[in-house]
Amino acid sequence: MKIDRLIGIITTLQQRGNVTAPYLAEKFEVSRRTINRDIEEICRAGIPIVSRQGIGGGFSIMEGFSLDTAVFTGQELAAIFTGLKGLDSVSGKPIAGRLAGKLGGHMQEGLTEEVTIDLASFYRDDLAEKIETIREAVARRLCIAFHYYYEKGEADKYIEPYLVLYKWSDWYVFGFCRQREDFRMYKLRRLWELKVTEQAYTVREIPQEKTNFGSHMRDDFQTEAVYEPCVKYRLVEEYGPSSFEEGEDGRLYARWGFSGEEEALRWFLGFGDKVRVIWPPRLVERMREQVRSTAKKYGL
Repeated sequence: MKIDRLIGIITTLQQRGNVTAPYLAEKFEVSRRTINRDIEEICRAGIPIVSRQGIGGGFSIMEGFSLDTAVFTGQELAAIFTGLKGLDSVSGKPIAGRLAGKLGGHMQEGLTEEVTIDLASFYRDDLAEKIETIREAVARRLCIAFHYYYEKGEADKYIEPYLVLYKWSDWYVFGFCRQREDFRMYKLRRLWELKVTEQAYTVREIPQEKTNFGSHMRDDFQTEAVYEPCVKYRLVEEYGPSSFEEGEDGRLYARWGFSGEEEALRWFLGFGDKVRVIWPPRLVERMREQVRSTAKKYGL
């Protein structure tokens, strides 16, 4: 749409300062003549665009001009700043305030903040530092090294970072692992001693299936269990109110799939005596073994 292209041109000028007509034409996949008409229309809308000829020339927004907030609706501005403040919660270099200054100091007046996003949880300081370090490495195309803790133990990792990802209520770095020779995801809370190396890397083509983060996770390990009524809120929180059947005695019967036996075991053990696993038999036996082991530790 034309309005989207006009806003895109304005945003590009704000970000880059000075750009050429060929650059804009290629970026927005239109002719240079169309770009020239767009620039004229932006000027008529009250945004002064300066045109310079020759080497180093191009289009730029007049120095000292603050973008009129009429370009965006109040709802759009609120959404932009909600997202930016969410990123600021895990950033060592907040940008929401700087953007407000570029758009005009009065632009937030009258905006109501209906949603607040805090992505940092209890780990803000360490998390913000890790995210900034990885972003620097991605921008400079440098490998990173870190010590990683996982279920099978711990190991030193050396990867080519491509993306910082927030998913499943946690932060990850996605990149190409030199040891595994494959694209992998690593949880930021499990990696420590993070450093940017001097080893540069060439960007690899990422297979399509690797960009669908989490597609490898399956839930075909089926289980059946009965829960006590007092833990209903936890079942609703995790799977929703229609994910179980409630018996006449108030107990809750559920059939769910997990990615594997170990994940299922950890889930059920978290309920203590408020759950009884009834299927599959192997998992029932694992629960018994765990209960006996725990009782032994306490001399029971």
